[in-house]
Amino acid sequence: MARKLKRNLEENIAILTDELGIDISFDLILRRITIGGKDAALIFVDGLIKDHVTVDIMRTLMALTREDVLPNPLDKILREGLPYFEVEVTDDLDDVIFQVISGPLVLLIDGLEQVLIIDVREYPVRGIEEPDLERVTRGSRDGFVETSIFNTALLRRRIRDPRLRCKALKAGKRSQTDVIIVYIEDLAEPQLVEQIESSIAGVGVDGLPMGIKSLEEYVVGSTINPLPKVRYTERPDVAAAHLFEGHVAIIVDTTPAVALAPATAWHFTQHAEEYFQHPVIGTYLRWVRTLGMVLSFILTPLWLALVMEKDILPEALSFLGPKGPTTLSLFTQFVILELGVDLVRMAFIHTPNALATSLGIVGAILLGDFAVKVGLFNEETILYTAIAAIGTFATPSLEFGLAIRMFRLMTLILTGFFGLIGLAGGVVITILFFALTRSFDTPYLWPLVPFNFKPLMRLIFRTPVPDLRSRPATARPKQKPD
Repeated sequence: MARKLKRNLEENIAILTDELGIDISFDLILRRITIGGKDAALIFVDGLIKDHVTVDIMRTLMALTREDVLPNPLDKILREGLPYFEVEVTDDLDDVIFQVISGPLVLLIDGLEQVLIIDVREYPVRGIEEPDLERVTRGSRDGFVETSIFNTALLRRRIRDPRLRCKALKAGKRSQTDVIIVYIEDLAEPQLVEQIESSIAGVGVDGLPMGIKSLEEYVVGSTINPLPKVRYTERPDVAAAHLFEGHVAIIVDTTPAVALAPATAWHFTQHAEEYFQHPVIGTYLRWVRTLGMVLSFILTPLWLALVMEKDILPEALSFLGPKGPTTLSLFTQFVILELGVDLVRMAFIHTPNALATSLGIVGAILLGDFAVKVGLFNEETILYTAIAAIGTFATPSLEFGLAIRMFRLMTLILTGFFGLIGLAGGVVITILFFALTRSFDTPYLWPLVPFNFKPLMRLIFRTPVPDLRSRPATARPKQKPD
């Protein structure tokens, strides 16, 4: 049963002080004022409100006379005494508590069982800038930030469609994190929207400290399958393009990225750069990137398998293999190098920018050179591991690149123990993972499996924009382009 506010101002202040810890938390402010001869109080969180707007509102309210607020104080203040537009009325005590900790200003007046919620929030936010992971040579330089209202505004700027919907939800019992589901009503499949909404409603944890990544495991589930089932982007133009195709975007407050659902494997092979270049150049870039991704998976285990089975190699491939003796076996070298690449990558993340160049010289050049000179490693193992690492970093999606890396490591280990049979087993297991994965009931390899010629051609070639006569069926859109 909902708790109601009291008529007595002091009783309400006492309850809120006890519930919120106003006398303990330094950033919770209780400001007593007089409005038209009536005692009143403002309660808010310092640092989450617009100071100059709040001062203007207080000045206006304190200037009201008794005649200005009678006979119906709340109604007259709303109509004539409060020069602000984001205002609502409530008598629910729990709602008042939630609103205060969310940022809005709460106005209590003695003798009234209702309060005014004045939304003068201003969350701390960094400047809008181009995301590091999705840079382009041409195109816009704006990117999503940690404040959800700014992110929806970036999408609204690009989609001036009255059917664009931004549905606000809450997730987390204690954090009450703002989650926004964004979709175009006559394009997105209703069942997809309902499925995502019900998944968010079922979040049972106290909070989402990791933002969208914490929520993802509720929305798509958590299994041993490392393949990502939603696509992350920090670019508003990429998110807008997916919304036009019938996808659904999920925005979580405090996360400078949105999740796009559903997603297939091919979504992770494309990059915005392709669409800021001529279609021929865009197609070439897509092919080169895809080749790099394939090499990042198969190159090192394939080379290891061929060298281990050197007796069956044709004459044309006889050059493969180490040219001199090494202390460690080839398989051990590859495993150590794989772990070393990850170690260097993590070290770069935690290293200040001023020292990053020095770390690169030490980790990538000196250690590798010395390891070859002392006989621990072979030049070819370092070369092929480096090519595989470049292919991983060329993958547009960080999550997809790391998933491919896990499949490569699995295949490499199987190859090290079982040779060509292990290589074949690793490839088959990887293909099965791809073939059996579904993202919101969408096959992960569509339109290759199940086969659909026209959409597949759109993936292989960067189609000119005027030739896009239909929306891809990935998200099962409800209508074709106008």
